[in-house]
Amino acid sequence: MTGLGMNLIPSEFAIGDVYLPPMLIATLLGMVLAWLTAHLLNRFRLSRFFFYPPLVLLALVVIYTVLIGTFVIPS
Repeated sequence: MTGLGMNLIPSEFAIGDVYLPPMLIATLLGMVLAWLTAHLLNRFRLSRFFFYPPLVLLALVVIYTVLIGTFVIPS
């Protein structure tokens, strides 16, 4: 009975016959969320307070990817 929990965590995602690693899915979701956050920052003119906004976008991608990979898609 101790091995039942091991099957609940996905080791890969299958889309049709293509297998994708969980880190790729976490990275894609992180990029989408970072892009949406950057879009909102630009819309409300909050990005003018940053020295270099593209670096903030990169940092947001990393932060969102780590959070999604840790809490949403544990591998």
